[in-house]
Amino acid sequence: APAFMVAQVLGAAAATLLFRWLVPALPQAAPDILVPHPGAASTVIFACVHNAGRSQMAAAFFNAMADASRARAVSAGTQPGERVHPEVIAAMREVGIDLSNAQPQRLTPELANKGNLLVTMGCGEACPAVPGLRRDDWPLTDPKGRPIEEVRRIRDEIRDRVAALVAAEKWKRSA
Repeated sequence: APAFMVAQVLGAAAATLLFRWLVPALPQAAPDILVPHPGAASTVIFACVHNAGRSQMAAAFFNAMADASRARAVSAGTQPGERVHPEVIAAMREVGIDLSNAQPQRLTPELANKGNLLVTMGCGEACPAVPGLRRDDWPLTDPKGRPIEEVRRIRDEIRDRVAALVAAEKWKRSA
């Protein structure tokens, strides 16, 4: 019986170490991150593959439409590009939003853990599933290399989806 008990304790310790190794994205403070404090602003993460088009547009529209005391948005990518696509910068400039200084960033587990909602846009299985984080997927065409007319259509669809999200969650700016 003593050998059996020692084996059980060693097995439990090995399982704990394996779990911590497999799920490094959940730090000890995760419960505070995953359950926002009352009155804390929500964080929406818009993610696509290169963080150089769709997610950049969505975050910019969101931050222009939403009340910052209620919610804010960040964008990220699973394989971030070097810069925002020029055609995206041009299309957004047409509606008064300047993305020329926006910088693509990686969607890390740490960043995902700070969110309340993850909206993916074409990264499919490459986007992480984060326990406690709501997730939605918007199947949108990648604007990279597309003619400006098509980029405008994608931009307008993103704007409409963001407006619907902001209204549904009651995050709209006061007039």
